[in-house]
Amino acid sequence: MNFVFISPQFPHTYWNFCDRLKRRGVNVLGIGDTPYDQLDENVKRSLTEYYWVDNMEDYDKMLRAVGFFTFKYGKIDWIESNNEYWLKQDAKLRTDFHVTTGVQASDIERYKSKAEMKTWYAAGKVPTARQGKAESFEAAERFIKEVGYPVIAKPEVGVGATYTWKLENDGDLARFFREKPDVPYVLEEFVTGDIYSYDAIINDSCEPVFESMTCWPPSIMDIVEKQLDLAYYVSGEVDAKLRDLGRRTVKAFDVHNRFVHLEFFRLTKARKGLGKVGDFAGLEVNMRPAGGYTPDMMNFAHSTDVYEIWAEMVTDGKRTLPDLKQEYSCVYAGRRDGVSYVHSHEEIREKYGQFMVMEEPLPPMMVPQMGNYMYTARLKDEEEARAFIRFVTERK
Repeated sequence: MNFVFISPQFPHTYWNFCDRLKRRGVNVLGIGDTPYDQLDENVKRSLTEYYWVDNMEDYDKMLRAVGFFTFKYGKIDWIESNNEYWLKQDAKLRTDFHVTTGVQASDIERYKSKAEMKTWYAAGKVPTARQGKAESFEAAERFIKEVGYPVIAKPEVGVGATYTWKLENDGDLARFFREKPDVPYVLEEFVTGDIYSYDAIINDSCEPVFESMTCWPPSIMDIVEKQLDLAYYVSGEVDAKLRDLGRRTVKAFDVHNRFVHLEFFRLTKARKGLGKVGDFAGLEVNMRPAGGYTPDMMNFAHSTDVYEIWAEMVTDGKRTLPDLKQEYSCVYAGRRDGVSYVHSHEEIREKYGQFMVMEEPLPPMMVPQMGNYMYTARLKDEEEARAFIRFVTERK
């Protein structure tokens, strides 16, 4: 099997996907924009061969890279990055090289467009917030008249909380239209709730071979804009209601051969058309693993190896790695430079050192969302996870 892995060097734990494939006898052919001599040794060992391009945005260069591997190794069986940023390019490369194991260019919009997503949610009978396109000031006013303030304005196609606005009054609306980037935007009614994700590895039959649940902070947008501290945790168990909606979403979007990260609101305030307190409503789909170190946190929470499960799905279409039933809560808490915290680094180490599974400074690209330094611990349950978050992030 010939597997082209796009950008195996970033995020820096993604070499694990390549490593598990290579252990299973796959030719893992990497394409990235980091010169070979600057790659981490783990990345180098996990690849059969690496092709450097100086600009991965240049599609002709990516086309030539895949063409080189095709000439040298024969037909390519898989092309994948597991990275939101490259999903559209991945799909185009698959289509151009007749690789049928992943989504094609003609179908990628259902995964990328926040407006297109609504159609597929409806097909799966998954409740979602009402949405309108911000095509004009007048259209936005009509939508807000229907749902009321506040509303969320976000790019129709985008990643994370970048360029997202919370509009609370007419002044915010006017400023939004003066200052927004020149890209299509959608407006959504504001939902009061916590954010949970259904994370799963889906096989070719549209069935999960691994499932997990993560509890996220209510607003990544606030974390970025107000320079707050990011903290979240992966639970060892999946809520039954979330599992049901997650599986229905996977079926509705016709997902095959993917690691998915599906976001939901868990309502803390009842909302007509969405549900009562404690119910879940669809937020958006992401057809890739959860960001940052979350795949590793899933490993710690479930006592498993999601990289191996994913590689088994690729090579065998099924999972053989056993479920050990040893479940924990794995919790992440980030801190920012220049902020005074109640508890020092030494106090964190003293109290939680025996439970710490990861601890390190973060690369500059991750700082706006995740902070400058991160602590990750494996703890008994969600109550202990929340206590850890309070201890690490409490500010003076």
